[in-house]
Amino acid sequence: MSDRYNVKETEARWQKAWDEKKCFEVTESAARPKYYTLAMFPYPSGKLHVGHMRNYTMSDIVARYKRARGYNVLNPMGWDAFGLPAENAAMENKTHPAKWTYANIAAMKADLKLMGLAIDWSREITTCAPDYYKHEQKFFLDFLRNGLAYQKESFVNWDPIENTVLANEQVVDGRGWRSGALVERRKLKQWFLKITAFADDLLDGIKQLEGWPEKVRLMQENWIGKSQGLKFFFEFTKPKGQRLEIYTTRPDTLFGASFVALSPDHPVAQKLAKNDTGVEAFIEKCRKLGTSEAVIETAEKIGHDTGLTVVHPFIAGKTLRVFIANFVLMEYGTGAIFGCPAHDQRDLDFARKYNLDVVPVVIPEDKNPKEFAVDMEAYVGPGRLFNSDFLNGMSVEDAKAEVIRRFESAKTGQGTTLYRLRDWGVSRQRYWGCPIPVIHCQACGVVPVPEKDLPVTLPEDVAFDKPGNPIYNHPTWKKVNCPKCS
Repeated sequence: MSDRYNVKETEARWQKAWDEKKCFEVTESAARPKYYTLAMFPYPSGKLHVGHMRNYTMSDIVARYKRARGYNVLNPMGWDAFGLPAENAAMENKTHPAKWTYANIAAMKADLKLMGLAIDWSREITTCAPDYYKHEQKFFLDFLRNGLAYQKESFVNWDPIENTVLANEQVVDGRGWRSGALVERRKLKQWFLKITAFADDLLDGIKQLEGWPEKVRLMQENWIGKSQGLKFFFEFTKPKGQRLEIYTTRPDTLFGASFVALSPDHPVAQKLAKNDTGVEAFIEKCRKLGTSEAVIETAEKIGHDTGLTVVHPFIAGKTLRVFIANFVLMEYGTGAIFGCPAHDQRDLDFARKYNLDVVPVVIPEDKNPKEFAVDMEAYVGPGRLFNSDFLNGMSVEDAKAEVIRRFESAKTGQGTTLYRLRDWGVSRQRYWGCPIPVIHCQACGVVPVPEKDLPVTLPEDVAFDKPGNPIYNHPTWKKVNCPKCS
């Protein structure tokens, strides 16, 4: 008898025994407590690497431990099989994405089974299979019926090489994370899921994440980005009677305002661009940044003076210049802000660049008002109000409340809660993905596909000899009878 462990022979023998006895297949049992172990489904790239081994070893340890403790453990496996990499790889290898994907799944499954993982393979799923994505389509129709899925025009990150929209997280230093192409900002009609409806639920849920690192919890809170502030109106000096709606989280700093800035996509900016080539060129320059907040935040702060001015609501005779600025997002607030350079670093950088006033209005408790000044670093800490007329001596929070109260009393503003969280854009412009189950009828508009007709499957007879989505060029797939008017 050999004193060395024969890995190949022993593992194969026991794995065969586990398979024959269906040791890891799960059936319902009221007699035992349930436990669900889910490791992320692998993308079928064709090869396993050490990261796969690490992930599935950890989940396997948990599954086996819980099973040994008497739990009825469900430990499934599946394949996250749709997506742009599969389509690109198929094009490079001159094959169909389905053929390429299923061949990779077979190879990777064989390798995974060599690991001897405690997986219930009878429950294996593949996200590109119609019998799976019909359920995704059913979910979408449920969301649509309940107002949680909708369509609108939106500015997106467009990768001109991959011919598709990229999420902000897929834009790195202004370039597509895979293609390396400079990302463009385009306005497209997109489908969205209304995740903002659950912003407060998500925040409440973070509080219940016991044992999670504080750093991760804080990242999630900042991603949702709940902020309480003020929506109010500035009056334009010309033309008379025209107003500009602003959102701010710092109404306490209004006496320190030295400029107003618009998003390049703001209706006022767009209107100006129609008759001013300088404005038009500046907006085009801004769009080359894409829509990623991280990229916009780190880019040089630049602006274009519109020549417009607005009246300060509390300081008689004071007007503020109106700029179009590359750091203001149309998707957040109203797409227009006032800048208080003394108490916001971004505003300060902008003010120094364009020689605008810097008036501090919040002073630390231990500083002398006659000596306190802001040079190249904005003061963003706590303190008392000064240089602020009726707000002088108040705390920051009391001053915020007082400004909101005055605007609400005058019916020219309203205290408002906003979120940095955005609804989830789910439209894709390429072939290899789950079709959205709606019909666009010229007479009826958007019509849901009847549930009895699900799944809406992808056409298999497509060609990849042209850039973009081959469905655009398919002779029949897009043309169907409307279920409402036929």
